Amino acid sequence: MQDFLHQLSHLISWKITLVGIALFSFRLVILTALEKLNPAHVVEYCKVLPRDFLVALVFFFFVLPSADFLDRRIVYQPSLPEWISEWPLALRILLYLVLADFGHYWVHRWLHTPMLWPSHRWHHSPTYMYWLAGTRGSVIQQTLVNIPYIVAAAFVEVAPWWLAWAILLKNVAQNDFMHINLWWGHRWLEWIIVTPRYHHIHHSVDPAHFRGNLAALFPVWDHLFGTFIDPDRVSRNLAFGTGESIAPIRLAIGI
Repeated sequence: MQDFLHQLSHLISWKITLVGIALFSFRLVILTALEKLNPAHVVEYCKVLPRDFLVALVFFFFVLPSADFLDRRIVYQPSLPEWISEWPLALRILLYLVLADFGHYWVHRWLHTPMLWPSHRWHHSPTYMYWLAGTRGSVIQQTLVNIPYIVAAAFVEVAPWWLAWAILLKNVAQNDFMHINLWWGHRWLEWIIVTPRYHHIHHSVDPAHFRGNLAALFPVWDHLFGTFIDPDRVSRNLAFGTGESIAPIRLAIGI
């Protein structure tokens, strides 16, 4: 199998433009319809969707390729013993997800420190929350977030061709799900996976929430490292945004 990361990065190209359009159309219709059934917050879709569509284009065609370019020059993917490739694929995928998500948690935590906050504030800039609001990430942020995934990808270096597609679709679905405009979740489930209400709290303007619920996929990291905020104890009437006025180019780069 060709280099896994090389294959994954090539999915972000003109070859999948039609697939991307179809996927976006599906998300637009289905997810927006789901949100309107029982929205957690008021969102002016006619106002924010055109703007966020442009933001998504910037992220897709500028931020992702730029971060990939930088990561290829600064990140080393370890070479694991050949016998690891003989482990069951399901086990190697699980190890990839757990290790990558563990690294993502710590990168996210560092992004909320004063030194790295400029690279992360674009993600927190929307004053509303819905499925497309999370498609924001600066070049610097994305470069840093990619690192644990690149390292952990050594476990799936030998894998079927479809795995790169599956991971790409999983990333899109995960991001949409975290930010969808639904106050949905349950205490027991939030030991297993990050739910919308769990992540909405993290985007709150309340200083008490700023460094809470940092996990991207597995909430166990928040429980283990003291950043868990119980959604059952938080009102759904949250306000969002950073209150900062920054030039768009600075937001996109992360400076």
